[in-house]
Amino acid sequence: MNTIEISIPNLETLPEAARQFMSHMGDYTVYAFYGAMGAGKTTFINALCKELGVESDATGSPSFAIINEYRSDTTAELIYHFDCYRLEKEEEAEDIGAEDYFDSGALCLIEWPERIEGLLPDDTVRVDIVVNEADDSRTLKMTLPEEEGTHA
Repeated sequence: MNTIEISIPNLETLPEAARQFMSHMGDYTVYAFYGAMGAGKTTFINALCKELGVESDATGSPSFAIINEYRSDTTAELIYHFDCYRLEKEEEAEDIGAEDYFDSGALCLIEWPERIEGLLPDDTVRVDIVVNEADDSRTLKMTLPEEEGTHA
């Protein structure tokens, strides 16, 4: 597995961290964001969407809607932002067509993916956001899936 670490010392460095993240995205479209409550998943996804060309006031947490849809003003690309915190079982995600979103080729950014792990595609990129207790900074770890046909 290929893991990339991005340091986020403070909120002011979020745009640069989002640009670093973008430089490693490649052709992957599904990103599963793991982290404790308050780690900054929504904050990072909002910064990422802004760097991808989404109007800044268009983004927010889809806690109640489960899925928010954004469109990049620069590329016209669709971006789906999932917040699965309120889901109690995978069937609820199936009922709203989560797998269709994942297979659509559009960018899918998923908070609380542990609630729907059985539905995530094999090529999902795992993103862990960890709070560094010493200084309240964040470390983002982006783990790219192994390429088919390669062995560790």
